Amino acid sequence: MKTIYRGVPVALIAFLSTGLPIGTAQYSFGEFAAPLMEEFGWTQTQLNMGLSMSIVSGLTAPIAGKLSDKVGLRPVMVFSIILISAGFLFRPLISNLYHWYLLNALVYAGFPGATVLPSGKLVAAWFPSIRGRMMGAVTAGNNFGGITMPPLAAIIIANLNWQSAYIVFAIVMAILAIFAYFIVTDDPEIIRHEMKKAGKNISSNMNSIKSGTTLKQSISSKNFWLIMFALTAATFTYQGVLTQLRQHFEESGFTAVAATTGLTTIAFMGIGSKLFFGRISEKITAKSATIISVALQIIGVCLFAMTDDTTIMWIGIFVFGSGFGGLGALIVLLVQETFGLIEFASIMGIMQLAMVISSTGGPIIAGMAHDNTGSYDLAFILIAIIFFIGLVTLFLVKGKNFTEN
Repeated sequence: MKTIYRGVPVALIAFLSTGLPIGTAQYSFGEFAAPLMEEFGWTQTQLNMGLSMSIVSGLTAPIAGKLSDKVGLRPVMVFSIILISAGFLFRPLISNLYHWYLLNALVYAGFPGATVLPSGKLVAAWFPSIRGRMMGAVTAGNNFGGITMPPLAAIIIANLNWQSAYIVFAIVMAILAIFAYFIVTDDPEIIRHEMKKAGKNISSNMNSIKSGTTLKQSISSKNFWLIMFALTAATFTYQGVLTQLRQHFEESGFTAVAATTGLTTIAFMGIGSKLFFGRISEKITAKSATIISVALQIIGVCLFAMTDDTTIMWIGIFVFGSGFGGLGALIVLLVQETFGLIEFASIMGIMQLAMVISSTGGPIIAGMAHDNTGSYDLAFILIAIIFFIGLVTLFLVKGKNFTEN
């Protein structure tokens, strides 16, 4: 009987590790907004400041990246998932705003080592010849999390309470950590052995792993700073738009069910978007694919901000979802395409440090705009402008910084 290539279960764990944290912490954020504000009397800005604790992701990303390159990905990944689980487990004990901020910080401390670093390193190591397609498939985990976690949270909150929903999230993440411990590896010798067993091209894999520039070489290039700026602008979509959409839809006239459906539709579309953009990145480059992705998001966000008409809002959902989904795969692919794999985790860690600006600034812009105007329209227009500046910056990126071995 033919055995399954070990890269397949490794990719499955990367898929879940990428998607479940994002599904629980970001896509599901809106499901908890009303019960938390009602119970504790917080304003929208105060609640959104919990999302701004994602600044911690930027601080831990360089550490997680460096450790992943030096000691291996598995211990970093397992520890990171445990941190996320703990950040949910203790939320039922919240009694004031500072507890909310602290536990959000704990969740976001685990994000780099559980999401972008595993997907980037594991896919490139185990599937070098179809990296774009597999990156699209693995990062579609983001959207799987978006499809499954908000409805799960909504059902538990409706039938029990918000505390129970967070406990379930903690259990889900703890189970994932156990599977990651027993399945995941990025050891080159193990990968070489498994590829040989499966009859795959070993030399292609080894050449891919050894190609690229070091962190020091990358930082000295103009491309590094251009890409850092562009990706920071593009990632305002996660904390500045995505986490506010469920509430925005309901305030724009959607029923509660329709608002959740709109959000899960974006998540569902994101699966196809990631597969599509991952595939075309192999043909037109990750840079060109990223430009298209950001352009679609600009159009979608503007449609959200310009009208409350249900039909136009649904058009916005489809346009935004088409571009939004692919970004998760393209961030990693753009960095790998430009700087290679030799110190990918360290380079990606520094990129994520810069994204502190978007992860903290996005929720603040959204929260302040909502508190002062009663809607997210102004925030979405401002973020669309930021997207456009990032898109223009991408055009200035010139080629790759290394030659394939």
